[in-house]
Amino acid sequence: MTDGTGLVGFLHTLGVRPGGVLLVHASLSGTGLSPAAVRDALLDVLGPKGTLIMPAFTPENSDTSERHRALTAGLTEDEKARYRAAMPAFDPAVTPCPAVGALADCVRTTPGAVRSAHPHTSFAAIGPRARDLLAGHDPSCHLGERSPLARLYAARAQILLFRVGFEACSALHLAEYRMTPPPPTRTYRCAAGHGEWISYEDIVLDDSDFAAIGALLPDGLVAEGEFGGKTATLVEMRDTVDAARRQMSGSGRRSVSERRSAGKPGRAQR
Repeated sequence: MTDGTGLVGFLHTLGVRPGGVLLVHASLSGTGLSPAAVRDALLDVLGPKGTLIMPAFTPENSDTSERHRALTAGLTEDEKARYRAAMPAFDPAVTPCPAVGALADCVRTTPGAVRSAHPHTSFAAIGPRARDLLAGHDPSCHLGERSPLARLYAARAQILLFRVGFEACSALHLAEYRMTPPPPTRTYRCAAGHGEWISYEDIVLDDSDFAAIGALLPDGLVAEGEFGGKTATLVEMRDTVDAARRQMSGSGRRSVSERRSAGKPGRAQR
């Protein structure tokens, strides 16, 4: 089925709340569905009072990102300098977001969609709460208290991981900002608006243990189903971020890997 009808029923059964706020990460490969069909199915389930949000990240817009290093690997220093000088400034109205997939770019380009202003980690949204939830994204704060993630947490958003795992769950970065002790910081640089570059200090973002953290979430926090041969996962953002913060804090994030290596089963093994 290519029109998304089956997806609508699946999302209802999974527990997506009509009228709610939904943050989505997705992989559509193998579904037979177009990005527009998936977008429309999500909006159908959410209804006219619901708001759909997706990451519209642009790591290729930052010369301190892994993506930029991959794109410039093998270039001479002079070639790297010319590449950097030619990088277009971020424009929330037109800058594409290829790193996060076709559905995100579909949402971003939908008439009436709103996008937050961060030149590296913006979000795109459709719905009546879009502008309020994405407003005021501080350029010096990727995914913390001055980003849309904090507003989504306050709004009791749900998170849908559609055929991707927790390694893609950007909301877990909010738990990083809230962990004790706080993580180290580093310098980031981005091509911002009007041809200017900005530099800022923010935490060292680390998603290397997100899959392990997701696997250790209590069963009661997670709803799962299969669509197109892969798992779709629905969680409450507030409960998930709070649980992740507890896992990251205290004895340190190494304890997550240690618990997994010691044989504590994830949900798929239970």
